[in-house]
Amino acid sequence: MANYADRWKTVAVEGQEGIAWVTLNRPDKRNAMSPTLNREKIDVLENLELDQEAQVLVLTGAGESWTAGMDLKEYFRETDGQPEIFQERMRRDACQWQWKLLRFYNKPTIAMVNGWCFGGAFSPLVACDLAICADEAVFGLSEINWGIPPGNLVSKAVADTMGHRQALYYIMTGDTWSGKEAAAMGLVNKSVPRSELRAEVRKLAGKLLEKNPVVLRYAKHGFKRCRELSWEQNEDYLYAKLDQSNGRDPEQGRAQGLKQFLDDKTLKPGLQSYKRG
Repeated sequence: MANYADRWKTVAVEGQEGIAWVTLNRPDKRNAMSPTLNREKIDVLENLELDQEAQVLVLTGAGESWTAGMDLKEYFRETDGQPEIFQERMRRDACQWQWKLLRFYNKPTIAMVNGWCFGGAFSPLVACDLAICADEAVFGLSEINWGIPPGNLVSKAVADTMGHRQALYYIMTGDTWSGKEAAAMGLVNKSVPRSELRAEVRKLAGKLLEKNPVVLRYAKHGFKRCRELSWEQNEDYLYAKLDQSNGRDPEQGRAQGLKQFLDDKTLKPGLQSYKRG
């Protein structure tokens, strides 16, 4: 993977065995997302998407936090009195990486939630394909305590993952919840002790690295789009994605899988993956 050391001020990137470990790096601010961090994250994601050695992206935070959400001082106080266009630019940059780029990223993404996860953090959390958190992580939708409703696409994110009653309860009370509770409600895939978190994420990333990357991309994109379409639209869209995957797959995984199952009798679908050439 390319050397990205010291390229960005608020984000650190480390490559290891096909995994790009991307760290929000403002530990003194609990990795709160500033306008600078948002601009840099756009650059990070666009660079890693084209880096052929970065096959799985893991997003985490430095220190004891994943991210405490928006940096209220930089987002609000420092733009007081500025032309309205400044606010629009900040909102555009935030949505660009936290949702538009991450949600349909062309590589698998895993949120490794190591600590505090508050407010605006829920947009990138849910935009990531998968998520594993520490039992000790603390989650909260604390905007109500600051006299504002959740911003960006936070409400959409929690509605899609936490369920109606859970989401409204935490939006309206500002109460916090633990990593284990986050896993129980489906906000993350799994919660483990913090001491085991990195190893658990590496294990999950390893499973993804074994899969055909072209097929993996179309499988996850197809799922995310199908939640927004009717049954009839899904029939057309998902068959089109299947054909597109078959046409663009350089290793012809479908042909290999069928051969190993039907001819070689070496593959047991549902129990193992086909052997990649």
